[in-house]
Amino acid sequence: MGKFYSDIKKYKKYSNNKPTVLLVLLHQGLWALWVYRISNAIYNSKMPKLLKQILLSFAVLCQKMIEILTGISISYAAQIGAGFYIGHFGGIIINASSVIGDNCNISQGVTIGVSGRGEKRGVPVIGNNVYMGANAVVVGKIVIGDNCVIAANSLVAKSVESNSTVMGVPAIVINNNTSKDYI
Repeated sequence: MGKFYSDIKKYKKYSNNKPTVLLVLLHQGLWALWVYRISNAIYNSKMPKLLKQILLSFAVLCQKMIEILTGISISYAAQIGAGFYIGHFGGIIINASSVIGDNCNISQGVTIGVSGRGEKRGVPVIGNNVYMGANAVVVGKIVIGDNCVIAANSLVAKSVESNSTVMGVPAIVINNNTSKDYI
């Protein structure tokens, strides 16, 4: 549960150090992360198969409740690093095969999913310290490097080198500003 504490620490940073109880009660992103972190811990555990299946069945029900309440869909099989921040809730979809590094921020409407054909079909691998703006779509068998910014309403379907800002449909590199001021 160390990663969840990192998530809370990041939420505290963005909310002027409000008490943890208030953060947990008022931020739907933390609700979704709490259920994800517990479900992911069960999924990755080495507990007996039958017990794991029972607990994962309960976890899936909890995840569906969170999806209905918040509009945030994070599969328990996704790999999300510590210090993850969901700025606003609603319309967020993270594919089960997604890999997201540490200290990343996403906004409302972000989709991280599968796309492509043949050998190009797959799900993104997203590096550390990546900021994804509102309604950004990141799809396909691509790699987003560390310290990148994905601008709002962008469609990223090609790999992005570290320390880049991308924007547009399809997204192109517009400068080499990093995510430092966004994270």
